[in-house]
Amino acid sequence: MTPEGLLIAKAGASELSMLPRMANRHGLVAGATGTGKTVTLQVLAEAFSEIGVPVFAADVKGDLSGISQAGGGNPKVDERVATLGLAPWGTHGSPVVFWDVFGEQGHPVRTTVSEVGPLLLSRLLNLNDVQEGVLTLAFRVADDEGLLLLDLDDLRAMLKYVSDNAGSLRAEYGNVSAASVGTIQRGLLGLEQQGGAALFGEPALDLLDFMQTTPEGRGVVNILAADRLMQSPRTYSTFLLWLLSELFEQLPEVGDTDKPRLVFFFDEAHLLFEEAPPALLKKIEQVVRLVRSKGVGVYFVTQNPIDIPETVLGQLGNKVQHAIRAFTPRDQKAVAAMAETFRQNPAIDVATTVTELAVGEALVSFLQADGSPAPVERALIVPPHGRIGPATAEERSALIRSSVLYGHYEQLVDRQSAEEMLEARAAAVIAASAPLGSAPTPARGETPPSPKPRTGGRRDSMLEAMGKSMVRAMGSQIGRQIMRGVLGTITKK
Repeated sequence: MTPEGLLIAKAGASELSMLPRMANRHGLVAGATGTGKTVTLQVLAEAFSEIGVPVFAADVKGDLSGISQAGGGNPKVDERVATLGLAPWGTHGSPVVFWDVFGEQGHPVRTTVSEVGPLLLSRLLNLNDVQEGVLTLAFRVADDEGLLLLDLDDLRAMLKYVSDNAGSLRAEYGNVSAASVGTIQRGLLGLEQQGGAALFGEPALDLLDFMQTTPEGRGVVNILAADRLMQSPRTYSTFLLWLLSELFEQLPEVGDTDKPRLVFFFDEAHLLFEEAPPALLKKIEQVVRLVRSKGVGVYFVTQNPIDIPETVLGQLGNKVQHAIRAFTPRDQKAVAAMAETFRQNPAIDVATTVTELAVGEALVSFLQADGSPAPVERALIVPPHGRIGPATAEERSALIRSSVLYGHYEQLVDRQSAEEMLEARAAAVIAASAPLGSAPTPARGETPPSPKPRTGGRRDSMLEAMGKSMVRAMGSQIGRQIMRGVLGTITKK
């Protein structure tokens, strides 16, 4: 395997290789359950890692974690090596960093409420247009008043603030529906009960930590443990969409390069598009189209190509199609639609062949040097060099603890933000209205006044809080330049 071509499959004696400089033109790995998609994903991830390209992939079943361990001792792999004439075929693990939103099977991975923005949060909470409008209003007020929204407690406090001050806010921001605020608050409670609160907080993910290479020049494979996260499919898909949009927003333009800067695998991709409103679909299409110029290749992994909207499917130049079982009229329609996405090969009836493929066999078409797709070929996927199947709990734990990132994301930081700042404001109002000489009522979480100066603790003093609030508010007002990016919806004048 060389940077000139990544060997992915063989059709007889012909090697089917992906050109690294075409890998940021995106791709698709599709097929019914049990046809070999996960192994194909592993083969692709290993190939990119070998040439120094970092990879991100969500592990929805736990099977992908074995990529971290050397293979060997698998009769099916030995058979495939012999069938394809690949001997000698070395076995080795790939450099892996494990991540987990819940911090159980990898380093905790978080973002802030402010970074996610109202559009994605509305999708996460399944809000209607009116409720989304109220949520957007809350974000705008927070930005105007310099209030940081870091976690769900901050957002709750912000919603209460806009509800309590609906009358004074109406002239500048519009009506605040108390019913909508209540619906959003109930949605936040439900999200928290599902474990969604773990998504939000600090330290937030630094995307550069996804883009590591080893001293030997191999790209690190970042694996998100998603088996628990998948219990809430909307949370899973929204979080991955946020990651993809952040890559688009933060990475500089690089144009066409010899190889991608990062390859992003989006498993169970159909969840991304289910029930997505047209405005969000349009923004997803925009991100997929433009993120290529940032050097990021996006590979959608799904059971059926028709799960992907045509506007997105048309941007996926590298295709590996495993078997589709055409048992229903919908399946048969999917087969016909899938067949039209390939550059035809006169020797292959795609619509018939795709229903006959064995496990580990696929219809393959990669982009050629001139950017055009190669004619489709029926091929056997080469075996991975790493273990097929999950790593043990002990192997995973050892890799987590040996990671250079260990200890950084594990320490939750709770700095002053909207919740504390709004409490400080309320305390200041109470103190100002109290009779002369009376002791002010302490804000929630503060100790009562004492002769000794207060030290430590989570919250800053009221004076510090008000000072920080004023500085942030001033920074927010200068030029009114807060931007939330392509999926954030709030763009200030």
